[in-house]
Amino acid sequence: MRRLLSFLLPAPRPTGPRRPAEAGYSLLELLVVMAILAVIATLVGPRLFSQLDRSKVTTAETQVRMLRTSLDTMRLDLGRYPSEQEGLELLVNPPEDQALASQWYGPYLDGGVPVDPWGNPYRYSPPDGPRDVAEVYSYGADNREGGEGLDADISSDR
Repeated sequence: MRRLLSFLLPAPRPTGPRRPAEAGYSLLELLVVMAILAVIATLVGPRLFSQLDRSKVTTAETQVRMLRTSLDTMRLDLGRYPSEQEGLELLVNPPEDQALASQWYGPYLDGGVPVDPWGNPYRYSPPDGPRDVAEVYSYGADNREGGEGLDADISSDR
């Protein structure tokens, strides 16, 4: 009877591990996957890098506003903006003049004066007159005055 049933029913499949010849992917399957990944990378890559450049500009604009706000806060305490010699360092280090040092309630920045996203120091220009305001700026990606697009200057005055 058992022999008779074995002809009618399909043979059971082995449930153990695959044989080495059946394991893994073929070379053709791997090449197809690699080609698909390469196409995706060529489509997405340039957009990703352009976003990175724009994010650096946004970061610089935010840091310039933060530095300007810190300068305004310090001006309320000291009654003046830093001189060109004192620069932005006065935001983190007290003045050497003892009369001013007693009015200095800093540091006005956590962790020191930042550099711009391109690794260059921010520049500072003190006000020309008593009613003017100080200017904080970066020369942008090219680190030269002027420029357009990503190379444009970033200023607290504009």
